[in-house]
Amino acid sequence: MALTYSKQNGYLVPNLKMDETDGKAQTLGRFGRAREKYLMEHRKGLYSTMVLNGKLWKHLTEIDKAAQAQVDALMAEMARSQGVNEALKAANQMDWVQKMNNIRLAAEEVVLNDLIYS
Repeated sequence: MALTYSKQNGYLVPNLKMDETDGKAQTLGRFGRAREKYLMEHRKGLYSTMVLNGKLWKHLTEIDKAAQAQVDALMAEMARSQGVNEALKAANQMDWVQKMNNIRLAAEEVVLNDLIYS
């Protein structure tokens, strides 16, 4: 899509679109902000195109929701496969916290590589 301009008071002003939202105030989560930072620093052309087309916000919110859902699913699957459950939590809370932190970090690393930095 080409950028178009309109003449206003002797100046050419770009015709920019605002990001389309559903009218509700929305905030961007951790993964959405990380994706935005990655696009700004490493995919400048794609970032600029999305800003100019008004599709950046939709993209970032979709990535944020998908990433959080994937982290939650991976954590549940990894906890189940490693035997980290409520019985362990009741028996040894510190061991449970340590294992859940490791699982969370591993799941976030997978999501960051798959969704955010691709």
